[in-house]
Amino acid sequence: MARRTKEEALATRHRLLDAAELLFQAQGVSQTTLQQIAQQAGATRGAIYWHFKDKADLFNAMMERVILPLEAAPKPATAGVTDDPLAEIEEGMIHALTLMATDPQVRRVFDVATHKVEYTHDMASVQQRHLDARNACVGDFEKALRLAARRGHIKLPLPGNAAAQGLHALISGLIQNWLLDPEAFDLVQTGRRTFRVYLAGLGFARPLPGTAVAAEAETVAA
Repeated sequence: MARRTKEEALATRHRLLDAAELLFQAQGVSQTTLQQIAQQAGATRGAIYWHFKDKADLFNAMMERVILPLEAAPKPATAGVTDDPLAEIEEGMIHALTLMATDPQVRRVFDVATHKVEYTHDMASVQQRHLDARNACVGDFEKALRLAARRGHIKLPLPGNAAAQGLHALISGLIQNWLLDPEAFDLVQTGRRTFRVYLAGLGFARPLPGTAVAAEAETVAA
């Protein structure tokens, strides 16, 4: 009986999160009430407060349930344990963009987090979560870029943190714009090409995919 009760509680929690995803995307976070979420889920308002402290707590639980693209990307190595830290960054980026393009739930939640939430006082913990994720990602990028520059004897044309901030802005900006109009461009292909152009601007020579130089490099690597 206790196990069944636990399973029922977990099922209710998931229904509430499912309802929150749909309503947040349709109406925006600030325009969606906890009562509306409870009604959509076929639950009581009390059930919401049993599982979540407030709307911000529910929002963060929704985010945690779905691994967001930039947080899900493989972590680039930070010290001497990989032959090509830039390849690891690219692998992580492609992982993130592919997840965004192929997983409807990830896309829906990221759309809410990007376009449908206001960072008002009562959503301060949501904003802090966003900042923590961004800072961790930028930190990983900076370490990998510095390692690649040292190994390639390349002097970065701008401070490592600025280069990492720019790379993060490139990836997150592509995702945000693609979410506005997914038919406008191929997210994964465009991401790979613009990533390599960005690296070229930093002084790293990496052939663009789909070019004769890239095909030759892949043949040699094979």
